[in-house]
Amino acid sequence: ARITPTPLGEGKSTVTVGLVQALTAHLNINSFACLRQPSQGPTFGVKGGAAGGGYAQVIPMEEFNLHLTGDIHAITAANNLLAAAIDARILHENTQSDKSLYNRLVPVVNGVRGFSAIQLARLRKLGINKTDPESLTEEEISKFVRLDIDPSTITWQRVVDTNDRFLRKITIGQANTEKGFVRQAQFDIAVASEIMAILALTTSLQDMKERLGRMVVANDQKGEPVTAEDLGVTGALAVLMKDAIKPTLMQTLEGTPVFVHAGPFANIAHGNSSVLADKIALKLVGEKGFVVTEAGFGADIGMEKFFNIKCRASGLVPSVVVLVATVRALKMHGGGPNVTAGAPLKKEYTEENLQLVADGCCNLQKQIQITQLFGVPVVVALNVFKTDSPAEVDLVCKIAKESGAFDAVPCNHWSAGGRGAVKLAQAVEKAANQKNSFKYLYSLELPIVEKIRIIAQKVYGAQDVELSPVAQSQVDRYSRQGFGNLPICMAKTHLSLSHQPERKGVPTGFILPISDVRASIGAGFIYPLVGTMSTMPGLPTRPCFYDIDLDPITEQVKGLF
Repeated sequence: ARITPTPLGEGKSTVTVGLVQALTAHLNINSFACLRQPSQGPTFGVKGGAAGGGYAQVIPMEEFNLHLTGDIHAITAANNLLAAAIDARILHENTQSDKSLYNRLVPVVNGVRGFSAIQLARLRKLGINKTDPESLTEEEISKFVRLDIDPSTITWQRVVDTNDRFLRKITIGQANTEKGFVRQAQFDIAVASEIMAILALTTSLQDMKERLGRMVVANDQKGEPVTAEDLGVTGALAVLMKDAIKPTLMQTLEGTPVFVHAGPFANIAHGNSSVLADKIALKLVGEKGFVVTEAGFGADIGMEKFFNIKCRASGLVPSVVVLVATVRALKMHGGGPNVTAGAPLKKEYTEENLQLVADGCCNLQKQIQITQLFGVPVVVALNVFKTDSPAEVDLVCKIAKESGAFDAVPCNHWSAGGRGAVKLAQAVEKAANQKNSFKYLYSLELPIVEKIRIIAQKVYGAQDVELSPVAQSQVDRYSRQGFGNLPICMAKTHLSLSHQPERKGVPTGFILPISDVRASIGAGFIYPLVGTMSTMPGLPTRPCFYDIDLDPITEQVKGLF
């Protein structure tokens, strides 16, 4: 995890790679890195790829940052198949009689009419214990063929793996062939799909298939949840995802193995690589080995979800947290000028300024405190840049240790590879042998709003939370439907501990606004949206794609980072 970052990122993936290189290539300790697959949103937008950098990098970097083995495309296909099934089902139910629907849903093939396996499952769910299509009564036929989806309650959105702000609100069904079924909808970025979260949290093909079937996409006219299983699409989704469930094996520049699997963002999803990758890696490294798995953005977002969501799904207990910090980000939190992607850094960031660093360490101290809420030892990894002075580096490490970190170590892996992270690796090994009193932040039995409040107050530092009428209505609905005992996955900006990206350092006294609440039942969490948080990013004025090119002679990709 890391402190609250600048828009440029602070090198968490680079530290992850440097650490495993130090462990294995320099200390002869078995290790494995587990990283997320990058979305094409940031790769062609602002932040760039996620393969690390310098001499601490996953190779081949171009394949890593682009399509890799197509997992995100599989998620996109599965997600959009389900979205198409929802609207098509509403159209067909609106334009056909029960008899016509039944004849089409259960057709006569070669003189025989029979239910498919998923249709038999739906009959059992409805309490209709029959297997002969000819034996259903008219009432039973009506119950079977009509999902009666309420269009105003549809929460399942289409996705695309591109930052496209103009898809945040769209109107669908405008063609004459859709017979007047028009509604407002939106696109999310592909990595925000619940199917991505399921991929990251599943433990087997069987578990994945069951989770896919449990996904709630809308409510019916009676207020009951409608699932992917009800739509009859579970098996097809599993087929599209059957290869994506396998982690991709890659390596670092120094030959340390890396699993790349899943890629949920931490600000608009739960932000961690997959449970399967972690478990396979743990088997491979052996009892004394280390698996270094990343959590997205700051400790307040990705790490909190790692503990409260991923650890619950996997049953695994972490040994140590590595908290990544940079002098640059600390200066920003100390009152330095705005850091803007694509613009040169101001002199405050390239010249020694001990006062800015000291003032900004409040954010580092807060992130250490957040880690301590979970009872896990924390080692601070200071990712050193060439503009950092020795005095600034020493000051950060001193404050971190005084604030409760087990150790704080300057790291030079970007320029020196694994050799530049040996001291970090040694500190991690020692910290992992310390007493571990891991605990979750909240009980699942608490009401949804109380769980949201605990995260807001204890992690973000909010005074309280305020739910919009829409959000409160959704909470009431999910509680009534029996989904109240799920963990919480907050969708919040990663650029501040608060909901306001411009508030740096450690904001206090704010009321955290919850604008909406969604439920990812297949993934297994409730999903509140904080403030104006969008699940579809937009492109900046100057995106990364200006620098990306292909040499048509050598086929070499240029400009990826």
